[in-house]
Amino acid sequence: MKLGLLLISTFAILFPAPEQTSPSVAALVRRFESAYRSSKTLQANFLETYFDSGKVLRSEAGVAYFAKPGKMRWEYESPEPNLYLVDGKWSWFYVPADHTVTRTRAKQSSDSRTPLALLAGEMKVSRVCKSVTLDSSSRLVQAQGVVLRCDLRGSDDIVPGTSSTQSGSPAAHGSYALFEVNPQSGELLRILVVDSGGVQVEFRFSNWQFDPLLQGSKFSFQPSKGVVIVDGDFGASPDTRDRKPGH
Repeated sequence: MKLGLLLISTFAILFPAPEQTSPSVAALVRRFESAYRSSKTLQANFLETYFDSGKVLRSEAGVAYFAKPGKMRWEYESPEPNLYLVDGKWSWFYVPADHTVTRTRAKQSSDSRTPLALLAGEMKVSRVCKSVTLDSSSRLVQAQGVVLRCDLRGSDDIVPGTSSTQSGSPAAHGSYALFEVNPQSGELLRILVVDSGGVQVEFRFSNWQFDPLLQGSKFSFQPSKGVVIVDGDFGASPDTRDRKPGH
């Protein structure tokens, strides 16, 4: 018995078990892309939180829907009902209490949800990120998560293989996003968008559904009678939730 234990110990010293290596950034990006690429529609619960200098300014929650090509619907349920919708051409932000909807062309929107449009597109991270690196310093929502830092493309950045008009919605230079994903499944757990002014908007996701049955009308906005349409960009500032668009 002692001889057997000695032989096992000697073998372990001479031939140690291979170390568990972390996936490379490229492998994590591929896993993230493949997790969502084949789905035509998506649905998830979300918690959206605004930060300024580390201080929480506002939190909102609801359900988000995505459909290809290029459609999103964010139904805010708390603290008050609101709707953000992208129909592929226009972005709409509707405040029922104000009887007002703000409209802007989807490709010109600087809204903080813009990077998430990739979930409703070709699911190519390179369309919204000019570079992706591993960020090991960020806090994790889940212990098994990993964080990828995406330096967002600006209006003059061209995605390889596309024209400048195909590169998607512009982002301010210096802006970046942190994507926290499950390295095993590629599922998106959280995204933190940081603009060049330092304002942070975090989206936490749960209960992802892949290919739920969604009617096309869910991604079409038809203003009801009495609703005022205002053209303009509502941007990423939380202040836009507390005043009428255009004020």
